[in-house]
Amino acid sequence: MTVQKKRIKESLEYILARKPFKEKTDLALVTYLNPSFLKLFKIYERIGYEFIPPQFESEGGSDEGELIFASDKITKRKLIILNGRFHFYNGYTMRETAHYIYILKALGVKTVLLVGDVGHLNPRFKTGGAAFIYDHINLMGDNPLIGENDDSLGPRFPDMSNAYDGKLYSKIEQLLIDSKFRFYPSVYLGIPGPETETEAECRFYREIGADVLGYSLVPENIAAIHAGLKVIAFGMIARELVADRLQEISEDQKAKNKLKAENAFGKILPLIIGIL
Repeated sequence: MTVQKKRIKESLEYILARKPFKEKTDLALVTYLNPSFLKLFKIYERIGYEFIPPQFESEGGSDEGELIFASDKITKRKLIILNGRFHFYNGYTMRETAHYIYILKALGVKTVLLVGDVGHLNPRFKTGGAAFIYDHINLMGDNPLIGENDDSLGPRFPDMSNAYDGKLYSKIEQLLIDSKFRFYPSVYLGIPGPETETEAECRFYREIGADVLGYSLVPENIAAIHAGLKVIAFGMIARELVADRLQEISEDQKAKNKLKAENAFGKILPLIIGIL
């Protein structure tokens, strides 16, 4: 058994002992820590990452988070929520940042909805809106699949031609249009962070085809495709990163922009869950 498989088994045994219901949960929501739309869910059990073995450590400090067993209050559908994630910029290995994706697969999940906070490079976009991600570019300089491959988890060379499931994307896109929900179709750029971007970088990122950027979704997506899961992803637009008009923004303003996006997204999220 590979080291990766042993770690997955160790985590899974602990989580299953705390699972509050017998039903399999085929949907998971993976998000940054404590978005406002968490209030849409009934919580059955919370398990802090710090209690789930193996406890990963990093030089940059531990990321907070928890695995939640929940149900959507409107659709009543049960799902698993990863509230918070491990970040590469905090010193975790790429494989560690993707560890919980494999846990979701082991728990019976088939579809993953990723939500991240992003900055926008596209001058037609606005902060406080939602990016609907249909593809990505990986400039993180690493990959969760580098190293030994466990064939029982996924193939050595997974096919990334449908990284964000096209059929599900089309269904949700039509739902958003019918609901008159404004969204921004986007190519996501994954970069390591944590420094903010220079004007030359923003210009370059836009020229290579990126609409939004962030520090987290790419390794999660790669691991999910490796594990055979379907992926849908949204970005809450907290910053503007348009070259030639780049300016500093306070953390308070970022938080306000992100909350605006969350509140709007929360109104449509139950409908999205209903068709996933």
